[in-house]
Amino acid sequence: MREIFRELGAVLVAYSGGIDSTLLLKVAHDTLGDRAVGVLSASESIPTDEVRDALAVTEELGIPVLTTYTEELSDPNYAANPTNRCYFCKTALFDELEAIAAREGIPHIVYGANMDDVGDYRPGAKAAKERGVRAPLQEAGMTKADIREAALRLGVPNWDKPAMACLSSRVPYGTTIDAAVLKRIWAGESFLRRQGFRQCRVRHHDDLARIEVPADDLPRLAEPGLRAALAAHFKSIGYTYVTLDLEGFRSGSLNAKLPVPIVVNHI
Repeated sequence: MREIFRELGAVLVAYSGGIDSTLLLKVAHDTLGDRAVGVLSASESIPTDEVRDALAVTEELGIPVLTTYTEELSDPNYAANPTNRCYFCKTALFDELEAIAAREGIPHIVYGANMDDVGDYRPGAKAAKERGVRAPLQEAGMTKADIREAALRLGVPNWDKPAMACLSSRVPYGTTIDAAVLKRIWAGESFLRRQGFRQCRVRHHDDLARIEVPADDLPRLAEPGLRAALAAHFKSIGYTYVTLDLEGFRSGSLNAKLPVPIVVNHI
């Protein structure tokens, strides 16, 4: 990956605060210094807590980043929540990053796709390919396990941070997304996090919330006291029904209803 950065010479790193883009930014900055510029993009689909934590990580690493804001919800193609919703999100993001890169005089944009994304349904990869956005983690053959190991060795503070996709990924395809829905989802997930569930998802099915936590956490979530508090909280934020998914947490579980075969990611 360092060789890739040296070849590129100067890069703008799409930084989200997740472990993939954090390692990408760390190695880019270590290799290129000020010729590596990180940009953190906030939006209504990203919780403010995540933005705050992402900035805290770069401050601890001593790496300055620029911040911007994208408004993907204003795009009716995105808000309609089609199966390729992520394409429109990444299009909005890369359009913004291209403008910043041009302003900063940086010829290349990179983002944090890795080898584990290959074969998964990733419409955003199409937007990256169309704009020539590079994925050095993939190009270097790095898996999520490789990334976490490297991040730990390099002293990256969020090396064990659970994956955190945008809040829109909690809404079934075809269900319209708006700011109110995203706020309700985050109100539910914030409650779960306060109870100690680091990895959790609230899948939004209109008036029903389907909660996913790792299988090992299912017994604790079903304890009578916590179960009652959870039900009361979710009803207070607007859900009529609250259910616990017995299969446990699965990344991208809403993709289960996608037709097969699906378009896969690219390297």
